[in-house]
Amino acid sequence: MEDRLEKPNWDLLLDRIKEGKCTPFLGAGACSGVLPLASDIAQEWAAEEGFPLDDCSDLASVAQFLAVKYDAIRPKDKLIQRFRNLPLPDFSNPYEPHRLLADLPLPVYITTNYDDFMMQALRRAEWAAGFDKVPIREVCRWNKHIESRLKGKPSVLKSTNRSKISVQTPVVFHLHGHTELAESMVLTEDDYLDFLVNISKDEDLLPPRIQEAMVGSSLLFLGYRLSDWNFRVLFRSLVVYLERSMTRAHISVQLVPLKENAPDEQKRKAQEYLHRYYDDLKIRVYWGSADEFAKELRDRWEDYNAK
Repeated sequence: MEDRLEKPNWDLLLDRIKEGKCTPFLGAGACSGVLPLASDIAQEWAAEEGFPLDDCSDLASVAQFLAVKYDAIRPKDKLIQRFRNLPLPDFSNPYEPHRLLADLPLPVYITTNYDDFMMQALRRAEWAAGFDKVPIREVCRWNKHIESRLKGKPSVLKSTNRSKISVQTPVVFHLHGHTELAESMVLTEDDYLDFLVNISKDEDLLPPRIQEAMVGSSLLFLGYRLSDWNFRVLFRSLVVYLERSMTRAHISVQLVPLKENAPDEQKRKAQEYLHRYYDDLKIRVYWGSADEFAKELRDRWEDYNAK
């Protein structure tokens, strides 16, 4: 098995964080142990609703079945109800991924998760200078129903005030929607395809400040698996921005997509494949979980600032 991440990549990441030139992307793995797994929800719904296909652990596929059986909002409402009253992450733990990220001097956070954990972690964070952080939540307006629900309310990211986004007033940008606005959630197979088509046709769906964050900083993908629908769609929708940012290296935290008891040789070949997949876009891979990465980054960040 290879090292989790080479030292030059750690050094670069720490420098970029210090400069505020790092943009985290949060996926479901950042909530591991707190929110139910997508595959578990899919299997639960499949059993309840009589899902007739084989891929009953694929949430996008099962959600599509519910959307056809009922209507497009039905699976989103069910997921919102499923998330309601679930416990929060332990933000008192300095190694909890959201808490760690909230403590870093960063102005922009992007998430494909529907929860508000990053917002809550930022609200609890007190910056080293002694001031509280006042985060702003924004959502990607990838379909007409979102604009209708928001009733034309302008995004702070598109206004002349977008320069006010800072370490003290960071923005959390929900790329795939959030639970307080069901129409914004990218959940079914049709949602993922429509999102990708719409983003490809209209670059303005990503506000200028978000485009700046993607092109002008190193990206840190935390909590994704290569095989996940949301990561595959995310990756394809970001390729144009990654290509513009070819001079900057990025980090992706990945679990080896195999069973724990898989032979080391098989794991090595899987790592080699993923390295080749990412390498052209200058994405370096940390092999481990979001929790393992958060602990190592916290320790390295504290050592870095103690010098």
